[in-house]
Parts: sequence; C-alpha cells; structure tokens
Amino acid sequence: MIIDGPDSVTKAVLAELQRADNPRFKEIMTSLVKHLHAFVREVKLTEDEFRQAGEFINAIGQNTNAYHNEAVLMSGSLGVSTLVCLLNNGNSGQTDTTANLLGPFWRLDSPRTKNGDTIIRSATPGPEMFVNAWVKDAKGNPVSGAEVDIWQSSTEGLYENQDPTQADMNLRGKFTTDAKGHFSFRSILPAGYPIPVTGPVGDLLRAQGRHNMRPAHLHFLIFKEGFKTHISQVYVPQDPNIETDVQFGVTKALLGNYIRHDSGTPPAPGVKAPWYTLDYTFVVEAGKARLPRAPIHDKAKSTEMRPQYLPATH
Repeated sequence: MIIDGPDSVTKAVLAELQRADNPRFKEIMTSLVKHLHAFVREVKLTEDEFRQAGEFINAIGQNTNAYHNEAVLMSGSLGVSTLVCLLNNGNSGQTDTTANLLGPFWRLDSPRTKNGDTIIRSATPGPEMFVNAWVKDAKGNPVSGAEVDIWQSSTEGLYENQDPTQADMNLRGKFTTDAKGHFSFRSILPAGYPIPVTGPVGDLLRAQGRHNMRPAHLHFLIFKEGFKTHISQVYVPQDPNIETDVQFGVTKALLGNYIRHDSGTPPAPGVKAPWYTLDYTFVVEAGKARLPRAPIHDKAKSTEMRPQYLPATH
C-alpha cells in the first residue's frame, strides 16, 4: 500500500499482518500495532523523543549480560510482570494466589539440599531463620515429590551471582517435598535491597522520583509434573518499603508471618537470639510443568553491581 498520509500508516501495517500464519501471533501483533500507533498519536511523539526511545530500548539490551537482566528489571518496574502473573494465576485473576514474580536472579541447577539443612554456603551475617513450608493442591491435598528452588539476597542486598565475595550458589538450594508436601531449610532473615540502577531502569526511576528498594523476601520455584510451575516470593510485612516495592510485587497473599524469637530453646545448637521462624503454605494449580528460561547464567567477576540507593523525591 502506498502511504498517502498519517491516517493510512496503521491501516497498511495491519493489512500486512494478515499474511501471518499463526493466529495467536496475528492477534497479539494486531493489538500491539493498534495500541502503539494510538499512543504515538495521543502524545504527539516528536522525532527527538522517538530517537530517545530507540536509544532507551537499545540500552536495555546493552545492559543485559550473563549475570544481570535489565529487561526483567524494567518489566517489573513498570508493573507489567505482576500484571501478567496475576492474570495467569489464581483462576485467571479471579482468586488470591501465592504465585509471584520470577525476578532477574534465578539460576538453574541450584545444589540439591536435604530438608532441614542450611542454604548458607559462605560466611553471611544476619539473624538465623528456620523455614517450614508446605505445598498443596487447590483441594488442600499435599503435593509430594515436588522440587523447590530457594534463593535470596545477602544482608548486603546482593544475590551471590552479583557478588564475587560470596561462594557460588550461596543462599540457594533445591529441596524435595515429602509425603506431607513439607520441606524445610535454614538460612538468614532476608533483607530488603536496592535493585541495580546503573542502566535505563535507573534512569526511569530517577525521572519518576522513585526509590529503588525491594522489601525483604524469599524466592521459591516449585516444579512437579501435573502442576503448573509455581513461582513465588514471600515478603516480610515489617519491611519499611512493603507499601512501595519498586517492582510492584507485594500482594496480601504473600505477606509471611516471620516470627522473631528473643528467648526460649533455640531450634538448633549454637543458635543465638534473636532468631526467626516462618511457616507458609503454597497452593499450586493443575497444569503443565515447565521450567522458565533462566534470566541469568553466570556470576559477576567484579564488584560493579554493589548496591546504589535512590531516595524517593516526593
């Protein structure tokens, strides 16, 4: 189609999309083109702004590498990750769900760990924590034999892949649920942390006057054939940033009851007060078990990912 003015551009692009063989691809791209072109018209996008947008998109790719995924951070910072999660879990968004964001720091092949053992693999300061968790189906039946990946950041706010001073796979482990759907492990209390702001995500947050903090949480990925792979985070309600998570990930169903113990018999020899306990139950949905593509594959070799903090300006 020969373009004879701005009104004919969208019509021409949509006409060409009709060549696509995949109906779902055609549906998604048709909607994308309609909304994208409408956005350009609505804001009257200038040529300079269009060039800046292209540079911004390029920078997302340029700032992604084997141990850092800028695209995942960006989608979370715009609330897209949480929206997609909630629309695809909990009976397609109709009920509460313990599903949550994968985040940019999950790694494949976490070390297999026995129930009750620790995921601390190098010296990591912080109050000790003991977690008991259960995996159940939608009818409340225990799900045995499920593989459960655990990962969390250090007290300094760094995942081990960001921090060459931590042992490989520190604060990571893979557990298996028993006949009661139960698994347990020992770690340190998770701490809130800043997401990296050295790339375009940082530019976005600065422009909005937002801080870059995530409230303290533990990550879980539950895998078993016959069930949709369940990805979750369990948050510490007392965290000062629980209401303003930079990734918009906190839901009511994911507020964990992290109990502080200042006295009493410790759950293991040598444990000093205070220590924490967490009991939590995950509900998984029937479906196809499929592991996601790992957002990262390697470990940083330098300290370039040390935390940086952005204060909220309003």
